[in-house]
Amino acid sequence: MQQQNLRNIAIIAHVDHGKTTLVDELLKQSGVFRQNETVAERVMDSNDLERERGITILSKNTAIHYEGVKINIVDTPGHADFGGEVERIMMMVDGVLLLVDAFEGCMPQTRFVLKKALGLGKKALVVVNKIDRPGARPVEVVDQVIDLFIELGAEEEQLEFPVVYASARDGYASLDPDVGEGDMRPLLDAILREIAPPEGDPDGPLQLLISSLEYDDYVGRIGVGRVERGQARRNQMAALCSEELPQGRAVRVSRLYQFEGLRRVEVEQAALGDIVCVSGIEGITIGDTLCDPECPEPLPFIVIDEPTIAMNFIVNDSPFAGREGKFVTSRNLRDRLFKEVQTNVSMRVEETDSADTFKVSGRGELHLSILIETMRRQGYELQVSRPKVITKLIGGKLHEPMELLIVEVPEQYVGAVIEKLGQRRAELENMGAREGGSTHLEFKVPSRGLIGYRTEFLTDTNGNGIMNQLFAGYAPWKGDIAGRDRGSIVAHEAGESTAYGLFNAQERGRLFLGAGVEVYAGMICGEAARGEDLVINVCKKKQLTNTRAAGSDDALRLTPATLLSLEQCMEFIQDDELLEVTPKSLRLRKRELSKEQRMKAASKRSG
Repeated sequence: MQQQNLRNIAIIAHVDHGKTTLVDELLKQSGVFRQNETVAERVMDSNDLERERGITILSKNTAIHYEGVKINIVDTPGHADFGGEVERIMMMVDGVLLLVDAFEGCMPQTRFVLKKALGLGKKALVVVNKIDRPGARPVEVVDQVIDLFIELGAEEEQLEFPVVYASARDGYASLDPDVGEGDMRPLLDAILREIAPPEGDPDGPLQLLISSLEYDDYVGRIGVGRVERGQARRNQMAALCSEELPQGRAVRVSRLYQFEGLRRVEVEQAALGDIVCVSGIEGITIGDTLCDPECPEPLPFIVIDEPTIAMNFIVNDSPFAGREGKFVTSRNLRDRLFKEVQTNVSMRVEETDSADTFKVSGRGELHLSILIETMRRQGYELQVSRPKVITKLIGGKLHEPMELLIVEVPEQYVGAVIEKLGQRRAELENMGAREGGSTHLEFKVPSRGLIGYRTEFLTDTNGNGIMNQLFAGYAPWKGDIAGRDRGSIVAHEAGESTAYGLFNAQERGRLFLGAGVEVYAGMICGEAARGEDLVINVCKKKQLTNTRAAGSDDALRLTPATLLSLEQCMEFIQDDELLEVTPKSLRLRKRELSKEQRMKAASKRSG
């Protein structure tokens, strides 16, 4: 039986193709906001980091009403690093809106999210967005989408996808690419017409699959999922089943919510196909099924791709530890990391031999850096090690994760990009010219070859290149890749950096800090021009005599320091170095702060 008055859809797309803007417009035009209500741009990106970076990190649920039908919409991330979010919400929907930029066309994450949707048999409605953009080529882009569907092995039914042309920014949609006015009704009509309503047995025993988790300080963990069979009611008894516990354990659904606009609204019951939130259930987690106690039948949950990169998260033990953070102990760090994996399904946390060190594995550098940035904003202090790829033994041979790297660069930079990636064991698989003088390159490259490459790429292309990567499975180990070929400039003693001390240091390399900054012995102050580390006294003051006045320091010209971002710091550090992260500071340091201890360790290695 079908629930005709309900549709469940996910919006999937590459980064920055306009998913969140489109949802904003659908919310506005469906009357979710009052006439005089002030609404933030990209209202679905509620997380501070999402607003700053202009990307979606967490999937979000919302609902609108149109022509007597409730449309549940899930806005999903476009970055492959947050693919765990995309994969699991596919379980809650019956169809997807595939959003493609009318200028850029199909991009790596378009391929990634569409592959997941097609693999689960979801119907796609293609929305060619930004048709108002200069240089838009909507007809060509639709041809590209057809090619992508064929390449991903879409079935015949999936290939006959409907197309809607839109400008989310200007608030209109049309079935004709040449019509540039109106409202979003053509898109809403297409959703009702093309996306199937939920099907199932509305009177059978309850089955509710938990696909996502939210957290509330007042009610604790909230499970988000879809009623796959029967009805859910507030205060009903249920069996919480999982793969490990198929018979389930008795629980009570103390509260039940549905989405209306951007709010969770408490309801007494929910029917087949409804996307709901349940609270008051201890230990509920992603992949669990709430069943009728008389009929415990857990539903299978999607297999989520494994992490590819790991880092050590370590308690901060630097001389400046505890100055800025609220949470500084190993217990604080442990509790926060294990809380993260309860809602972040594609991340892993393992304890190590040391009580102060935890191994955290994620889907990529961005996935891990978002966690680090979130923790520092919450008042945590920690240190992290250099990211390393996770290898596997397959058939007795060492295999490593590979990436499909897709690069768009102006023609004059192609040689530099191919040369640098060749040094990182990349293989060029595809190359073609694009309109406007840019070149499209596709490489297969080891994941470890891309650690630290993004900054180099932006330098080599003067900021004019675009690079995107996509996990492409495991392949035999490709051999050694040369690391950073320059050493670090290391502070000799604790104190405050001076213009005089830095002036002497800048002749030997590139500085990461200016004058008047507190440093400690073993802290990294810059990158040396040569291959070995340099220990320099950046706190050195000029000796004052009758002939050498203090004011002559003003004549020293310091080159402006290079201030590294969190990702750049993660890319810079070597195996014997750490990144100290506190709410207000990012400091690079040697793992062993004492110069004598570092020299002893080096002589042991060489001996």
